[in-house]
Amino acid sequence: MLIVDSHCHLNFPDFQEDIDEVIARAEDEHVGVMQTICTKMSEFDDIHAISQRYPHVYCSVGVHPHEADKTPTVTVDELVAKAALPKVIGLGETGLDYFYEHSPRAEQKASFLNHIEASRQTGLPIIVHTRDADDDTVDMLQSEMHKGTFTGLIHCFSSSLALAEACIELGMYISISGIVTFKKAEALRDAVKALPLERLLVETDAPYLAPMPMRGKRNEPAYTSYTNRFLAELKGVSEVECARITTDNFFTLFGRAERPAH
Repeated sequence: MLIVDSHCHLNFPDFQEDIDEVIARAEDEHVGVMQTICTKMSEFDDIHAISQRYPHVYCSVGVHPHEADKTPTVTVDELVAKAALPKVIGLGETGLDYFYEHSPRAEQKASFLNHIEASRQTGLPIIVHTRDADDDTVDMLQSEMHKGTFTGLIHCFSSSLALAEACIELGMYISISGIVTFKKAEALRDAVKALPLERLLVETDAPYLAPMPMRGKRNEPAYTSYTNRFLAELKGVSEVECARITTDNFFTLFGRAERPAH
């Protein structure tokens, strides 16, 4: 069985002291591939170095909507140049966050558009963060898709079924995090039940959002196994089958990543 943690943050200080052990524990739990995600350009070199150090760790390049106004808006050319480096398989995380609104909406949208254009030019998928911004997210994705196709996914899905279905209709994927295991996440579970497993991935968003029964602890890639198990039960399939399908989905979407030989 191979499980993929499609979204974690291995460069964060939480993992500074024990990253080797964190990755070893993940592999012990069949989490054999991980993607460590970029949230601002200033951290990319460290993130890329982590991906270079570990054979089955890949990375993205991009700017989180929280960071969209902290530095001049990242250009398409900057994203395309970094995306050409070895082990870079995705663009983001990018998108819109109207819950915290740490950056003005105009800057968030401008950054999001540049990531989409970089996706078109490179063929790499965008990794979309959306919170309290469903309508604008769908509107932008639909509008941009009409201008030229690109690929991507909604990461850490916790929004409406309507948003997920609209994104799937555009050819995108949906990534499920440990939130789905939380006691008060009944509406999310209902939405996930309605989505096709052939369009789902799993993730941790580590060090955040540890799934039950690890909630309250530092999240880490090994805990993707709990989310995979919970998702399997939700969808009425075995853990092995759920892992097989979500892992196949990962390698279909993130086509530059290489599946381990065994």
